[in-house]
Amino acid sequence: MNGAQEILKSRRTIYKFSDKRVDYSELELAFEAADNAPCHKKTYPWKYYVVGRKSREMLLPTVISLCRKKEESKGNVASKQSEARAISKIMDVPVIIAVTTKLTPGDDFREEEDYAATVCSLHNLVLSLWSRGIGSQWSTGGITRHQSTYKNLGISETKERIIGFVKVGYPESIPGEKKVEARKIVEYLP
Repeated sequence: MNGAQEILKSRRTIYKFSDKRVDYSELELAFEAADNAPCHKKTYPWKYYVVGRKSREMLLPTVISLCRKKEESKGNVASKQSEARAISKIMDVPVIIAVTTKLTPGDDFREEEDYAATVCSLHNLVLSLWSRGIGSQWSTGGITRHQSTYKNLGISETKERIIGFVKVGYPESIPGEKKVEARKIVEYLP
């Protein structure tokens, strides 16, 4: 089996990362791969923000607020443990990257194509990292859509849309995953 096929088949979403530091040179290789994604009309709508510790700390009041609202919607009161888990998802991950796509007000089709191109770019990033033993998780939780996140990360809500955070690190463990058989997702038409 060729190397690219094996990388595609073996990639898994990683939920638990080890403490091993991810060198920025590894990220740079992944960003180079991301920038080679297919892009209709050559708009290159993607942008990547590596979120440092200070920026993450600025997100914490919103993270805690969202945690409390989520618990309240279930009829619960947010516990210290649920708040600690929510904080850990931001603070204890080796690398967090906010991924944005360019907005084109008044041109929904352009925005749709740019979103698709950005997802291709993000997937190139993830596969590049995986090829070197570095795992990731693409997260689209409420924090990625909250107005304060744009403000705290210095991202313009009128020019870009955050499509998620990519959490990056060396896997503590790699989950098994059962995929749908390819023959179940393909139909050959006459």
